[in-house]
This record gives sequence, structure tokens and C-alpha cells, in this order.
Amino acid sequence: MARWEPNAQERLVRAALELFTEQGYDATTVNEIADRAGLTKTTFFRHFRDKREVLFAGQDTHTRLLAAAIDAAPGPATPLEAVRAALDALTATFTDDRRDVGARLRPVIAGHTELQERSALKRAKLAEAVTDALHKRGVPEPTASLAAELGIRAFYDAFDQWADPASKRTLTELTRRTLGELRAALATLD
Repeated sequence: MARWEPNAQERLVRAALELFTEQGYDATTVNEIADRAGLTKTTFFRHFRDKREVLFAGQDTHTRLLAAAIDAAPGPATPLEAVRAALDALTATFTDDRRDVGARLRPVIAGHTELQERSALKRAKLAEAVTDALHKRGVPEPTASLAAELGIRAFYDAFDQWADPASKRTLTELTRRTLGELRAALATLD
């Protein structure tokens, strides 16, 4: 693979996941990831601070997508309708050709405390972005944070289902269904 080929970030992510699966996260070096991707260590560090961050590529993009979709939601949309629109925008970026990345990502993160902590931070940042976007729409607390947490929980629960190689449904379908189930469960708490 030539160094000048496009999609360096995607190549680094795929190379890292291959190596983490083959030899373990702790045993894999940045040099090995860059070599497997056909890139240099310098290129790796242009895209990621460290090897942990390669597993969380796209967080900034996801945050922007969520906020922009909430901003673009119709004025009369309820908070959950705005969140659903944001989740639709986000999940549309998870095409079937990325399902294998999700399937390999889950066990790597599950096997390392530092990666679990980074994953929890990512989740919190996504919920914070959704909450902030809802605040900009005039949604008060605690409604904004509750809608955000519900939406992000639906996304992560659906992602786990979608990443299963046996799953045939899109992430958008699974997230919509999960959000509906969570909303229905919330209604039964009274």
C-alpha cells in the first residue's frame, strides 16, 4: 500500500484493530500500526495523540453531526424528536462496511480499563454536546440532559446490537427502535 493513498485515518484505525486482535492492545506499538497501514509514525501522530485515541476516531465529527442536526430540527420538534433527528444523522454515517470495525472494537475496549474509561469519556462528551445543542433550542434542565442521556444510551445499546456480525439491520433502524423502547420504559416509571 503506497504512503500517498487516501484515507490515512481509516487505514490506521483498521490496522490498529487488526493488530490489537492479533497480538493484543498492550503488545502493539504505534510503529507497528503505522507500518501495517503503510504509513509513517509521523503520519500516525498527525491523526492521533496516542494508540488509545485510534480507537475513538471520529469523536469530533460525531459531536458536530449531533449538534448540527439538533440545530436543524424543525422549530416545533420536541426534545426527543430533535435527539432522534440527531441520531439519524449520526447513524447514517455507520455504513454496513464499517460493521466489522465495530465488531472488533468492542472486545478490545472491554478488555482494557483505560479504554473503558476513554469510552465512558467519549459517551459523556457526546451527551454533553446533545445537551448543549438542546439548551440552544431553549430546552430547560433537566429535560435537556435527560433527552440527551436517553438518546446516547439508545445509540450505544443499538451499536452493540449492530456490531454483532449476525445483525442485518441498519444502525439507524436499531437506534430508532431502542430509543422508542427506552422512551416507553421511561413512561412506565410513574
